[in-house]
Amino acid sequence: MSVSPAVAKHRLFVWLTSLELADHALVVIARDDDTTFGILHSHFHELWALRMGTSLEDRPRYTPSTTFETFPFPAGLTPNIPAANYAADPRAIKIDAAAKRLNELRENWLNPADLVDRVPEVVAGYPDRILPKDAAASKELKKRTLTNLYNARPAWLDHAHKALDEAVAESYGWGDDWRDGKLTNDEILARLFKLNQERAKAESKAAAKVKMKGKKNGK
Repeated sequence: MSVSPAVAKHRLFVWLTSLELADHALVVIARDDDTTFGILHSHFHELWALRMGTSLEDRPRYTPSTTFETFPFPAGLTPNIPAANYAADPRAIKIDAAAKRLNELRENWLNPADLVDRVPEVVAGYPDRILPKDAAASKELKKRTLTNLYNARPAWLDHAHKALDEAVAESYGWGDDWRDGKLTNDEILARLFKLNQERAKAESKAAAKVKMKGKKNGK
């Protein structure tokens, strides 16, 4: 599963193992596939979360009922579909690869090999312990937080996000417009809102048909 701080300057998602417990300050996404992780970390979902969420003082709050549940995921890649069902979809494969690369680069920056030692946990099944090599390494590692990383936003991080955003844009069928610079923030939100409305209407019609069928069968 992935988690994100409910209230934060940057909308970041990180992986949490099944052996770790999320506290009340985290929003938990019960999915373990990189495709969903990548879509959530895209510029498209970030814009939607900022627009549809709330705030605490000057920090955005991620409200699942108005952000995650209303977000129009790319058709065929929605959270109600098991990841295995779209594993062979070229769109999912591209998002998966970009998301994995983003996570790998971030983890390498957070815990670089020259600063940490990975020590096997004594209890079987638990991940390795990550320990600083020395006092100097410990001091440096304290500065290496995702918030600090995204505040600085180095070129490699920006490039990784752009690759992910392009993959997600293509999953919507908007790849050419994205590369041509036609997808302004307002345009993205307009398109996402249109998708949201179209799907809401379709779901409403489907529910009405089921209800009508139930009434007929009950007669």
